[in-house]
Amino acid sequence: MFKRKYHHNASSEDCNKLCCTKIENFSAHAGDTEIFTDVNMHIHCGQLTALIGPNGAGKSTLLKCILGQVPHSGNLHYVDAKGKHTGNPIIGYVPQYLRFDRTSPTSVMDFFAACLSKYPVWLCSMKKLRPKVLESLRRVKAEHLIDRRLGALSGGEMQRVLLSLALNPMPDLLLLDEPVSGVDHNGLKLFYEIVSELREKEDMAIVLISHDLPLVAQYADQVVLLNKKVICKGTPQEVFNRKETKALFGNIVAPLEEEAK
Repeated sequence: MFKRKYHHNASSEDCNKLCCTKIENFSAHAGDTEIFTDVNMHIHCGQLTALIGPNGAGKSTLLKCILGQVPHSGNLHYVDAKGKHTGNPIIGYVPQYLRFDRTSPTSVMDFFAACLSKYPVWLCSMKKLRPKVLESLRRVKAEHLIDRRLGALSGGEMQRVLLSLALNPMPDLLLLDEPVSGVDHNGLKLFYEIVSELREKEDMAIVLISHDLPLVAQYADQVVLLNKKVICKGTPQEVFNRKETKALFGNIVAPLEEEAK
């Protein structure tokens, strides 16, 4: 059940691309309250890094620090395949949920037009934009939703639309903040399959916050247990076998090994 994954080494043509995101000595506070401290992580391209931990551990705040939305101390370095520091990469972000008026007649196509065009929606050329939107939705197996009203989407459909939007333009680093919280099992599995496929095809670095530990065990390359600080990190099997993880979540490994038999 714990899968090993092959990722190609960077060729000379890829040497200027983002290869690794280095988070060094990150700390964040809200007034006198410590959110997390001394967080160190390396996030490699072509890998899915799952960030797990109890509620209030600082997981979502860490993503917002990477995005520059929350003040923090520490250093964030982006490194290319030659080990040299590179410029800021393209970062995609999918939030836990989107707040909007569910009674609005806004369609998925309207939503994309509003986000992708520099003009107001009523001035956009929908005919010209539509093929691009269809291609974006096709990446997440959601092209059939293009004319669906946004408020009529299920939770899983909405998150795939948000993922599709986060892939415009294709990011070097994709941050997913509990993107399928409350989605049914079929929707969960489909989302993880899509993300796994993106990681391999696009060679992007992905950080996923999740409480769906069996799926994390199946799809993640690296797992980081965060609880105000990094408690442990490593492969899914290494992290789920740690006593600290079992104390928080119980035995994840044994049920998975039974399922694999």
